[in-house]
Amino acid sequence: MNGIKTVLLLGLLSGLLLVGGQAVAGESGLYLGFGLAVVMNFASYFFSEKIALMAHAAQPVTETENAAIYHRVAPLVRSLTQQMGIPMPRLWVIPEEAPNAFATGRNPSHSSVAFTAGLLELLDDRELEGVIAHELAHVKNRDILISSVAATLAAAITMIGRMAFFFGGSRDEEDRGSPLGALVMMIVAPLAAVLIQMAISRTREFSADATAARYAGAPDGLIRALRKLEMWSRRIPMDAQPAMAHMYIVKPLTGGSLMRLFSTHPSTEQRIAKLEALGG
Repeated sequence: MNGIKTVLLLGLLSGLLLVGGQAVAGESGLYLGFGLAVVMNFASYFFSEKIALMAHAAQPVTETENAAIYHRVAPLVRSLTQQMGIPMPRLWVIPEEAPNAFATGRNPSHSSVAFTAGLLELLDDRELEGVIAHELAHVKNRDILISSVAATLAAAITMIGRMAFFFGGSRDEEDRGSPLGALVMMIVAPLAAVLIQMAISRTREFSADATAARYAGAPDGLIRALRKLEMWSRRIPMDAQPAMAHMYIVKPLTGGSLMRLFSTHPSTEQRIAKLEALGG
């Protein structure tokens, strides 16, 4: 199902680039839109993992780089991946005080799990195990491809909308571009980015939570972690890009942002209630 959604998202991007390019700059814009569609489809599938990690200035966690973090995290990851029957992902740390984590990649063999420095400081080992199990559940359930591609496409579409606003329509009447086309593109592009994020099923978080509880042996660690993350993410808001908000274990954006209306996360209270029911 996630594979079908990925194809549909890539098709949506292609169609938007073609229509938007023609609206902004006529026939020449149509050709430009086609070229961008080819490049973006390729980049979204093969490089969305690297794009997400670069956007967060993530640093590798290995035996020689960030070794202290590696020796704490790697044994937990190794134990859980063996139980789940998936390969060991690459590990990363994000130099950010706000506590959060996400998984990215195109399949279990090409996956990464990233933690903020704030999360590693905040959680004890049992709580950290619950978070790791949740992120590995996204890898096992193959949520990461659709999530990573959606993040890349949402960012790209938003950028295209801004370009249309700044550059406007073509003044070459033969190309039939118009300022009105640029205005339409400016409105449609951010809306399309929101629709892409809405295509990410909110039920995937419930599924990942349940999978995490099963492989961690009990839901208590993840429950405690979610409570802490919800509380501290409000105290230390994360300056995350809206296009990537759906990737995190808890929604990083707070306040009255428009994106709250289109949240890809169920409430933390709902998630904890379901986990408590599993424990009961």
